[in-house]
Amino acid sequence: MKRFVPLVLAILLGAVALTPGFSGEAYGQSAGLVSSVLNRMERNRQSLKSLRAGISMEKYNAQLRDAERYNGTVVYMPSSGREAAVRIEWRSPQHEILAVNNGKYTLFRPRLNMAYVGNSKSNRNKAGGILEMMYMSRQQLEARFQPLQDVREETLWGGISTIHLKLVPKSNASFKYAEIWVDSSGMPVQTKIVEKNDDATTMRLSGMEKNARISGDEFSIKLDSNVRIVKG
Repeated sequence: MKRFVPLVLAILLGAVALTPGFSGEAYGQSAGLVSSVLNRMERNRQSLKSLRAGISMEKYNAQLRDAERYNGTVVYMPSSGREAAVRIEWRSPQHEILAVNNGKYTLFRPRLNMAYVGNSKSNRNKAGGILEMMYMSRQQLEARFQPLQDVREETLWGGISTIHLKLVPKSNASFKYAEIWVDSSGMPVQTKIVEKNDDATTMRLSGMEKNARISGDEFSIKLDSNVRIVKG
């Protein structure tokens, strides 16, 4: 299950920016810029009912100084309950499908004819509970993270204008920091997690369709009877 962790981690960290923003002084940065981006993020969070997009991910291994790259699609739907519904379908370098819904996950690897299934809430990842971060209140976020750092304008490849934010956990986290790039509509279009060993996972969204019509069936992976099921 080693590969399941970064798959969930990358997309769900992006969803952290869809939660209510938290305040704080950005060192050496304009308070107006901080306030503006947090307001945009909050408006985006309130208006976003669903998301369909392309997704690319790079996993950098600091020890080997090498990176793995993935490309695919993602479907996301917020929930009024405690967990959003997410589906990621990787097309390269290998075909894999991950679905998270109603507290359960399924990771299907067609080439192996194998699927991992289990409780997403009990599967804790290295980032110290990224799943929980999606639903934290403003007060909880302020308690866990230091004030926003390195708030600045940055243009990503493809000419996308963004505001860059750095989140540093106060304590009890297995990652060093996270970075989020937010576009003019308040949508997080790129995220990066840097772990304590300097490994990094960077995710980028593209071709976003906000509030597209999405069926709940998309978050259910139908498996043939001959697929080997492994409970996680």
